[in-house]
Amino acid sequence: MQCYKACLVESAAKLRGGETELGTFYEKLESRFEAVEPQLQSFTTGPDFGELAEATDVAKERWAQTPVKPPLYGIPVGVKDIISVNGFETRAGSDLPPAVFRQPEAEVVTRLKEAGAIIVGKTVTTEFACAPPGPTRNPHHRDHTPGGSSSGSAAAVAAGLVPLALGTQTVGSVIRPAAYCGIVGFKPSQGRIPTTGVVPVSTSADQLGAFTQDISGMVRAASVLCSNWTTPAHAPSEPIIGIPDEDYLRQATERGYRLYQSHCDILADAGFELNEIGLFENIADLNDRHYALTDTEAAYAHAEWYTDYGDRYHPAVAEMVEDGREVDHSVVGRARSSQRQLRSRIATVMDEAGVDVVVTPAAPGTAPAGLDDTGDPVMNLPWTHAGVPVVTIPAGKAENELPVGLQCIASHGADEQLFEMVTQLAVELGKS
Repeated sequence: MQCYKACLVESAAKLRGGETELGTFYEKLESRFEAVEPQLQSFTTGPDFGELAEATDVAKERWAQTPVKPPLYGIPVGVKDIISVNGFETRAGSDLPPAVFRQPEAEVVTRLKEAGAIIVGKTVTTEFACAPPGPTRNPHHRDHTPGGSSSGSAAAVAAGLVPLALGTQTVGSVIRPAAYCGIVGFKPSQGRIPTTGVVPVSTSADQLGAFTQDISGMVRAASVLCSNWTTPAHAPSEPIIGIPDEDYLRQATERGYRLYQSHCDILADAGFELNEIGLFENIADLNDRHYALTDTEAAYAHAEWYTDYGDRYHPAVAEMVEDGREVDHSVVGRARSSQRQLRSRIATVMDEAGVDVVVTPAAPGTAPAGLDDTGDPVMNLPWTHAGVPVVTIPAGKAENELPVGLQCIASHGADEQLFEMVTQLAVELGKS
């Protein structure tokens, strides 16, 4: 499948400076969609380029008298179809009537629009960001999954249809698809992007994130998406890298673990210090606690919809809701406490060990073959549970020619510093 370069910073510079005229940019974008989207199937419908032409006219008029155009002026953005956008139906990948999901526009979308971005359409998601997979294909190999549940957003960015797309993560739905598609994925510290206007899975675990083709583009996006984004004052010049528990790492496949070790070797050879640290007392118990939490909160969030439209739910989602109804509330309480405890433990262990950033496989391995399985989010689960910031760095390809990603984690609130560090790591990995 043909992919295109879609560098957010470069595109924004040309649009803001007038080197590229907005209408011309969208005419070329339409051609890219016609060439790629029928095979990729990353958007739910459209986009409607007639309506987008009107949107570009509105944008030109709105910002015509502004000496300095906003940071995302004219940038086309895809939005995962569980996030409310004015003028677009929300279906959440389901067969339920769109009216049940009608709510005010998500604050994160409003932030994008205020920064000059143009929403081109809704991207494919699994049903309720859970299951089953949608029709979207991996741009690097059409017979492999792009990951999920933010499948359409990841694939659209990887294929160069949009330089920026929004996703959500309740377990691993941003970081893993980014790795499978060979792009940058970012899930900020929980609370940095408000989840208002998003169809919920688990209110305690749901977190918004984004996809771009490179790190500089994600920094630009994060400065708009995240509350109170600042320039880091004290990012380490040579970050010390933490390697987590062996029990956690053994959840990767043989290929995934081998590739991860090769990435660590590259970083060690480049002069970075790598230290083993113990973060998880029992990774299996942690996984169970997280799923007990998400299942129970999904049952609560969907109680009314499931009562009215239970026969329209996919069996896998129905099973999750039914299972969630059976979970004892004391288990949920312990799981919520576990989130706070793990967040604190990560910060404490990293601080005591002098570790600045933790690196792990972004997924157990490369994208699985077929479209009936979006892959296992187990490598992402602990960091989502703790609500700490995470970035996927594209880290080359495996021998099967599918992309590989390295997952980079910092303490809660250290999002800006994390980008300073991953930029350094990415330079070394890019040399391999």
